[in-house]
Amino acid sequence: MTKKRASLNPVALAAGATPADPAFQQLHSQIRELLTLARQQVRRSVNDAMVQTYWHVGRLIVEGEQGGQARAAYGERTLPLLAERLTVEFGKGFSAQSLWNFRQFHLEFPILSTAWRELSWSHYRLLMRVQDAAARRWYADEAAGQGWSVRALDRQIGTLYYERLLSSQDKAAVQAEAGALIQAHAAPDPRDFIRDPYVLEFLGAQPGAALYEKDVEQGLLDQLHKFLLELGKGFAFVARQRHLRVENEDCFIDLVFYNYVLKCFVLVDLKVGKLSHQDVGQMDMYVRVFDEQQRQAGDNPTLGLILSSERNEAVARYSLLADSEQLFASRYRLWLPTEDELKAELERDRALIEAARAGEGGA
Repeated sequence: MTKKRASLNPVALAAGATPADPAFQQLHSQIRELLTLARQQVRRSVNDAMVQTYWHVGRLIVEGEQGGQARAAYGERTLPLLAERLTVEFGKGFSAQSLWNFRQFHLEFPILSTAWRELSWSHYRLLMRVQDAAARRWYADEAAGQGWSVRALDRQIGTLYYERLLSSQDKAAVQAEAGALIQAHAAPDPRDFIRDPYVLEFLGAQPGAALYEKDVEQGLLDQLHKFLLELGKGFAFVARQRHLRVENEDCFIDLVFYNYVLKCFVLVDLKVGKLSHQDVGQMDMYVRVFDEQQRQAGDNPTLGLILSSERNEAVARYSLLADSEQLFASRYRLWLPTEDELKAELERDRALIEAARAGEGGA
């Protein structure tokens, strides 16, 4: 016999529910439980399909190698051709490097444990960096059993948690340190699942700016976008939240422009908070990777602009490749907005956005 849910009191709801009413709380709780369960089921279903599919793609590639083809020749000739055909049919996510990763996935995980069902493709990509098979299995077991996020797993691998635990005389201290790291990098918001670039690629969807931007940041980017285009100094809009994949890292550049006067790309990254040395290093990486992947013959070196919108303080930093010609380095200052202009724009926009939010809150 099917168990019935507790019925709600229609009189209490009809009388005008408030957040404190038991009937309203019960209704909210039931709907929340239903939506949470549905999202978990969808996530598990998509994740299972993606992981199993990539594993079987890897199996087919390995079996193709074993069909008499030399491995080096197979990878050099067949995978690029296969990648080209699959990309036309299924979109991004099937480059030659991706196919090679699927191959490695099958080789390093010849059997997929059902205990690892919660692990995503991003988890497995990190695990494939672990050379020792015993350590790889241990990290997989812990990540699945403890519910580690991808970031938490990356931290534990990076700090050699498994190796230190084996060699340490004080295992409790090592475990306590690892636990603190996990707390600092807790599981992400479940909504982040739909922002995962691997999931979007697998489903044939394109990541849009709205998937990654939030609140004040989105408002500031909207205004900066308009400001640079209206500046009248040669800016042409290229992309928003441009996805770059560097090894196992997924990066998103807030705004990308091309300046047809300077003949170069201009990358803009916004930090809602204090600018750090890590931010500068990250932009330097963005510039170098973008130059390597997108710069065409005749283009000048890519420029990177980092903006910090911390309250009462706005900082602008330009990043330029070290080997840029001095003539170009001097010329770009004539066409890009000055730090003072950018600071004034950030401070004005933030004040307007926060005033608008305060007005909505008081309405």
